[in-house]
Order: sequence, then C-alpha cells, then structure tokens
Amino acid sequence: MIGKLKGKLTEINGNIGLIETPSGVFYNVFLTSSLLANLRLPSPIEIYTYLQVREDALVLFGFKEKQEYDFFKLLLSVDGVGPKTAFSVISFLKTEDLVSAVKSNQVEVLTQVPGLGRKTAMKIILELSGKLKSDFDMTRMVLTEADKTVVDALVSLGYKSNEAKRVLLSLPKNLTVEEKIKKALKKTSK
Repeated sequence: MIGKLKGKLTEINGNIGLIETPSGVFYNVFLTSSLLANLRLPSPIEIYTYLQVREDALVLFGFKEKQEYDFFKLLLSVDGVGPKTAFSVISFLKTEDLVSAVKSNQVEVLTQVPGLGRKTAMKIILELSGKLKSDFDMTRMVLTEADKTVVDALVSLGYKSNEAKRVLLSLPKNLTVEEKIKKALKKTSK
C-alpha cells in the first residue's frame, strides 16, 4: 500500500494532481481543495495517501495532514460511505468542523457537502458518534413540528438556521412553542 508520497507537484487537473517522485515515477492523486489552494506549480509536496483498489483502477487520495487521513479512514468505516464520498466530506469541511458536527449531532453541517444526502449524513453521525465518544441523541437530529416552528420563527427574526437549532436544543423539551421562542430570544440576546 502507498501510505505517503513525497515529491514535486507538476500538474493540476481539477482536483487531481500529478506528483513526480525523486525516482522519476509520476502518480495521479486526488487532492483536497485546501491543499490545492496553497500550492503553486511546480511545488514540493509531501502527503498521506489512501490507495483504493478497484477492479478497473487503482485510485490514490492525498491528504495534507494525518488528522484528515485518519478521519477519512474513519468515514470509510461507515456502511455505505465509499472513498469518493468520504473524500468529498474531507475536502469540503475542516476536520475540526466534522468532529464538532458529529459530537453535537448537527446533520445540517454534513448535508452542506455536495452529493451527501440527509440519510447518509445521519448514518455518519450515528456510527461515528460512538467512535468519537460522544452522546448520540436521535431527538437532537430530528425536530418535531413544534421545534420547526420555533426555528422558523427565529430565522424570520434574523437568526441563522444553525444558530436557531443550537439554541433550541439547549432549551427544556417541555416548554410550549411561545415559551421556547421567548427563552431562545433571551439566550441569544445575552
């Protein structure tokens, strides 16, 4: 398995970089957008790699940091998440944002990733929450109709959807819609 590459990035085509090693071997590697944003051609490069072996191809995925690589492998442990989906998630979101989203059950953060649906995002949170030692709470992922009303009210008052949901989840469940809106406004005005 190819675990790490060190060489010179000589070409970029979309999110695929062509890396020349000191021995003269060239590798096509999928690179994250954060990695590509900081590179100029030709540029020295050292990356962690994951090799996907398929029937018709060998595909390399490259990561700037070990933390990205480790989280990529963690995403692959989720049933139904393949290398391309996991790579899209890693490319689109910072690792610390992913960890935070999983630990706080924020499905909406993961659904921002192009091509990642709500069901897959929920599955990722469900399966990784145990591995990241967080408390999984299905009720925090699925809002009741009353909770949706509270969120809609807060959004109409100028709050961002994520902020409104975060505040709502910190409130007691036994309050009425009106009480939740009042308490949410008090919490956010402090």
